[in-house]
Amino acid sequence: MFAEETRNRLSAAGVVPVVVINDAAQAVPLARALLAGGVKVIELTLRTAAGLDAIKAIASEVPEMLVGAGTVLSSEQVRDVKAAGAAFAVAPGTNRMILAAAQEVDLPFAPGVMTPTDIEIALGMGCRMLKFFPAESAGGVTHLKAMVAPYAHLGIKIMPTGGIKAAQLADYLAVPAVAAVGGSWLATGAQIDAGDWSAITAQAAAAMEIVNAARG
Repeated sequence: MFAEETRNRLSAAGVVPVVVINDAAQAVPLARALLAGGVKVIELTLRTAAGLDAIKAIASEVPEMLVGAGTVLSSEQVRDVKAAGAAFAVAPGTNRMILAAAQEVDLPFAPGVMTPTDIEIALGMGCRMLKFFPAESAGGVTHLKAMVAPYAHLGIKIMPTGGIKAAQLADYLAVPAVAAVGGSWLATGAQIDAGDWSAITAQAAAAMEIVNAARG
């Protein structure tokens, strides 16, 4: 379900800012601030009314940024984010109807998993890129390693998200199955609302230093 090019770009990025945006006008300067720090992927959640327009704006005006949609919870949203230009989408859980809708419109989709049962449902729907959510409250790196071990030979890749801070980034990246780590610390709501783009660029650059060190 995940195109090789998109999968490779996610893995190369190492980190994915998970962003809740209140004003679509903030989307383009946010994307440019992240790019200035070396971060080339963003997940814009659909938790606010501005999410869809923010995806459209970045896809149109900042094509070098790989923009994904987060918190995709219905088949209609699958179609909407595809039309808006999202390169991929993720969800907090695994829903067969939503995965089927993503397959219909050829949208790379990473369902959320927290248990072996979740993984097996996702595998049965053809998914090999999965979102481990909520990562920290579910047991963090220790839980992730144990959960993924029986399936590692199948080539699955994981995007851990949920409660992860910069201090845990290297630990997650050390897990071979991890493609990229999602986190809201890279661009906080307060910083976005204040237009503090320099702080976001600095956080992005710091995260990329960790990624580069972890991956040699």
